[in-house]
Amino acid sequence: MNPSTSPTRVTLLGLGLMGSGMARRLLAAGFPLTVFNRNPAKAAPLAAAGARVAASPRDAATGAQVIISMVADDVASRNLWLGEHGALAGAEKGTVCIECSTVTVGWVKELAGAARAGGCEFIDAPVTGSRLQAAAGELNLLVGGAAATLEKVRPVLLPLSRSITLLGPVGSGALVKLINNFVCGVQVAALAEAMVLIERSGLDRARALEVLTAGAPGSPLVKTLAARMAAPDYTPNFHLGLMAKDIGYAIQEAGTHSLELATANAALAAFRRAIAAGHGMQDMAAVIEPLRAGG
Repeated sequence: MNPSTSPTRVTLLGLGLMGSGMARRLLAAGFPLTVFNRNPAKAAPLAAAGARVAASPRDAATGAQVIISMVADDVASRNLWLGEHGALAGAEKGTVCIECSTVTVGWVKELAGAARAGGCEFIDAPVTGSRLQAAAGELNLLVGGAAATLEKVRPVLLPLSRSITLLGPVGSGALVKLINNFVCGVQVAALAEAMVLIERSGLDRARALEVLTAGAPGSPLVKTLAARMAAPDYTPNFHLGLMAKDIGYAIQEAGTHSLELATANAALAAFRRAIAAGHGMQDMAAVIEPLRAGG
């Protein structure tokens, strides 16, 4: 992984909204890239761009110096890394394994132990940002692990990122990401209620939203989601179902610290209603639709 030698061989597991953008960034930066996705059709455009498409996670890991995973949840991550055909079975000693998915702290620590048992190094590096930031290389990486391991792979992470923050030992990145996402989920659920209140009351929606987005509530997230809800445009940037999963993970983690996340529970209920109404694969802005329908 020395920049004076040949380029680092990188493997990326998972080619969803985030992983596909990250893969293209790595190819554009000149890294020899191997990719794996459970649905091989998603790998075809990357093969045309120069990536090697592997037949299994184990095959993908063979010969890699850095392995990055970006998938939906604990189950998907576990299926990629462990088992006879998992990436760790094909990883060589000294490989750096990076979990960028939003997963539980418990699973991250278990995975780190499995990687170390196989002679590999490990960091968790979940990201903030969505589809557009992944494609533009403007993700914020939240890292848990050893500083020396992060420095070893920093050249690989730089084309993906606007910032890279080391937060503490393994699991620290995962925990901060869950906290970040539950706060985001609460904001989105509150904005949906505010939007419907504005609409039903007969207020001029554009003017009322201008007050909200230009004032104290106007976080970057609120500004972006207000426009999507108003349009409405639910083209997926961050799937609604994944936000529900993340809020649930945050509630689970808080429980291990004897803390009830009351606002997160309320937001999760709103997201679950939207999933039940068929919006799970749409952008998280669609959490407003059951409210508009009177649900």
